[in-house]
Formats: sequence, structure tokens, C-alpha cells
Amino acid sequence: MARPKKYNIHLTEEEFKKLKSVIRKKETSKTIRSRCQIVLDLDEDHGRILTHEQSARSNGVCMATVTNTVKKYVNGGIDSVTEFKRSINSDNARRKVDGRAEARLTELACGPVPEGHSRWTIRLLEERSKVVLETSVGREAIRNALKKTNFGLIKTITGVSR
Repeated sequence: MARPKKYNIHLTEEEFKKLKSVIRKKETSKTIRSRCQIVLDLDEDHGRILTHEQSARSNGVCMATVTNTVKKYVNGGIDSVTEFKRSINSDNARRKVDGRAEARLTELACGPVPEGHSRWTIRLLEERSKVVLETSVGREAIRNALKKTNFGLIKTITGVSR
């Protein structure tokens, strides 16, 4: 005999319509779309009721995803299913330099060297970035931005890369 369900999903009309509209939107990510479809599949008030295994198979996800989505809906409601919860420690939350700032740093590093210096250094870029970007950017952030673009700061006096 199977165990009884621990979590039962009963959607209201408003929640049902919201999930349907989120699924139809073009900019909705695959993760959010599959979460919404899982909740719709397991809803006991509207349409067909699938088991967890059937829902996992039809959405192309594992059983843990279905279980976690159901728990997320029961504990947090419809908003917790339709939105990502970003950690404050994630890379995007901690980034000091966005794409535009990276482009400005690369442009600055490729530009002419300040008078009295033979090449750009991280510290020179740090000082100049305060003026150009109007915010202070640390040496490590500058180094990471330039490393991503494979830009080497080792230049000869003529400006040719080694």
C-alpha cells in the first residue's frame, strides 16, 4: 500500500491563471517554466492529476526537483515557485564590475600609457578607474576583469605583446 501524500496542491483560479501566464511568457526561464508546469500537473482542483513520477517524466526533471518544487509551493506560495531566490553570496550579487565597466577598463588598458610610465600596471589602472568609472574598483576586480579578456599587462615600451 502506498503512503498517503504529505503535500496536497489546491490552486485557486487566480493562481492557476498566473501560472499559465508565466508559462506562456517568452522571457520565462526553463527552470521557472518547469516549476510552474509541475505545480499545474499536481494540482487536484484543475484538470488531470499526475503522480510525482509522471510529472517528472513529462517535464524532463528528476524526482527531487518535483519534491522540492512541491515543498517550495506549500511553504512559500505561488511567488516562491515563480521567482528565483538569489543568495546574497552569489557571484552576481558580489560583482563590483559589470559588463560596461569591464569594457571601459579594457579600453583604458589598451589605450595610451600615462606619461612617465612604460606600461599599465594594476595599480595605475586602479587610480585611473576612479576617475573614469566614478567609483572605486579594487585591484582584484580589475585583475579578474582583465584576466577574463586574456589581456596581458606585460608590454614592451613599443606596445607589442610578448
